[in-house]
Amino acid sequence: MAAECVAPSPGATAPTARGATTTRTWQNGRWVVNHWGDGQQTVEECQETRDGTDGATAGAFAVACPDVVSRLPQVPDRARAEVDRNLNALQTQITEADTRLAAEGNRGQAFIRNAILNPLASKRRATLDRITIAIDRFGPRPRGLANLATCQVQPVENNNGGGNDGGGDNDGGDDGNNNGGNNGGGNNNNGLDVLANNCDNSQLQRHDGFQNGNRCITTAFGEVGAAANNPSLLITDFPQQINRNEGFSIRVSTRNLVRDRFLPAGQGGYYLESSLLNGQGLTRGHFHTACRMLNNTNEAPAPEPVPAFFVATEDGGGGAQPDEVTIQVPGLPDSGTAQCAVWAGDGSHRIPMSERANQTPAFDAVRIEVN
Repeated sequence: MAAECVAPSPGATAPTARGATTTRTWQNGRWVVNHWGDGQQTVEECQETRDGTDGATAGAFAVACPDVVSRLPQVPDRARAEVDRNLNALQTQITEADTRLAAEGNRGQAFIRNAILNPLASKRRATLDRITIAIDRFGPRPRGLANLATCQVQPVENNNGGGNDGGGDNDGGDDGNNNGGNNGGGNNNNGLDVLANNCDNSQLQRHDGFQNGNRCITTAFGEVGAAANNPSLLITDFPQQINRNEGFSIRVSTRNLVRDRFLPAGQGGYYLESSLLNGQGLTRGHFHTACRMLNNTNEAPAPEPVPAFFVATEDGGGGAQPDEVTIQVPGLPDSGTAQCAVWAGDGSHRIPMSERANQTPAFDAVRIEVN
């Protein structure tokens, strides 16, 4: 039986999107979908999904604006804070336009153009002017930003995989992939003393796809690619220092990660699906971004507190060649040292496997000082 619809936990909704748990930006000619709280829905979204009226289905529309970050020159350090603040303002403007489109978009193209897109273009033009001036004070003047003011309405594809297209049984029970008994059955385990490779003799109850500990997971590990096709990931740009509640951006480059699978963890998709490769042998999944404050930089932090910022990103992009996605962080509320990390996930949130034990996983982290 499905769990009751409950209010999201802290950090589950988009800070600038009035309680939304998914937001979309148009980057490099494609939708980038951010899942706040790893897919934990608000009560309203949960009830709509159960009623079969989820707005994030094929045929829905959203506001698509040209990507600004990819058109910027190297931002001077002294201009970064103001530029990031205005980049976040651009995202807020899109979110507000999306909210109105969802509420009134059925009133026709003329209404959308005059009441939503034209006012949005005016706001974006003023914000882009501020970005141009901020950079021009300390470095080369960016050209052509004003041309990025005009947005369109585009159909939204539902590529976040509400169904399970390769994970087997979804009931949290035994899944037939246990490879024999608790110590491998007829397998000699390569002569190694294997403690367990399934849940047959575990005293813990079966994991059911929800985010609970003290469970035993029966989902098979799944498919692992060749070393040259294993995912890698890198933070390519971030600020060294910010002020409290000041928006900033993190650029993330991924390689060999096809970002097209996301089973919402908050809806029971956690550790539920085996890892899957596409036809080219590349891992299908998404990646996460989180920032947490470090109380002490001399010892490992406690693992259980909710981070100050967290989002999961899938956009249907990614492949054998490296590409880049920009994550807008609306700000961090406390002073101190922030650890901002990014890591790849397969369809149901595990860091992707690699062929060899001595390969670095698809993970990166940086420190940012918050004043």
